[in-house]
Amino acid sequence: MLVAELIAQRQFRFTEIPIEDPGPGEVQVRVNAVGICGSDLHSYAEGAIGDTPCEYPMVLGHEPAGTVVKTGTGVGGWSRGDRAALEPALYCYHCEFCRSGRHNICANIRFLSNPGTPGFFREFVNLPVSNLLAIPPELSLELATIVEPLAVALHSLKFAAIQPRETVAVFGAGPIGLLTIACLKDAGAGRIWVVEPVSHRRELALRMGAAAALDPTHLDAARQILSDTARRGVDCAIDCAAREDTTNAAIRAARNGGRVVLTGIHSAAFVPFEVSPMRRKELAIFNVRRSCHESHEALSMLTSQMSSFAPLVTHTRPLHALPDAFTLTEHYADGVAKMVVVP
Repeated sequence: MLVAELIAQRQFRFTEIPIEDPGPGEVQVRVNAVGICGSDLHSYAEGAIGDTPCEYPMVLGHEPAGTVVKTGTGVGGWSRGDRAALEPALYCYHCEFCRSGRHNICANIRFLSNPGTPGFFREFVNLPVSNLLAIPPELSLELATIVEPLAVALHSLKFAAIQPRETVAVFGAGPIGLLTIACLKDAGAGRIWVVEPVSHRRELALRMGAAAALDPTHLDAARQILSDTARRGVDCAIDCAAREDTTNAAIRAARNGGRVVLTGIHSAAFVPFEVSPMRRKELAIFNVRRSCHESHEALSMLTSQMSSFAPLVTHTRPLHALPDAFTLTEHYADGVAKMVVVP
């Protein structure tokens, strides 16, 4: 099968490797579609995700959907041709965190696309049957790639704990930010501000339900939000961009006793935070680690609101055009929102 390996920063190599049969309890899946995530871009452009360096060669991609090819022994309920969204995380199920239901912080987690565990920019994959979610016939495989990032957005809302009509500021309108806006509207949030420098992303954010879209290259977004709220600030600020300036703007934009949710992944291992306003306002700061048992909810939400989510998938590219797909996505070119690779 064809595999795309990242062998250095901004450099892919295409290679053929054998396809192994699925083991007991596993399903072999033809990978039909994989979304490019912001963390893929970190690995590609920076050679690391935060303080975790790439280990070359490695296979990226963790927002997959595909079609069942064959099943291993002991697998029932799945047949050749069945379509599925694929969970990219493998848990140990016996550590203290798994036993308490917090599988996303499993002490022995393996995440497909992290160093040592190849991701989905390849033609076939063998996965435990529990990592497959059946998708309905009306949902395209390309749109099904949104299940994984939508689950992340839903997980972030567990920390945001939005009450009806509460105000929210979302920093960053990449795919995670846009999905967060959709989840906020679904949760009954009131006015939503989005802060995003890329014009076509601001437009998409308004379509997804934001009431105001601010360009931080032309104004102080936190100051504008404070002005719009009569100096009160928003009930919750969610940073999906993960930059020093966006995190600190989120801190400044939150009200006294408010919540700040850090969904995005910072490129730097150490980031200066404005601790004085955090303390004075007694803010609750939450970090988000992928998702935890939200995938079925994400699939249900996606299926019931397909027309709302469909505009997010703006581009597709074949696997052999992966370098072009990454370049276009990295530079926000051609109005790209979500890029989906079709192996």
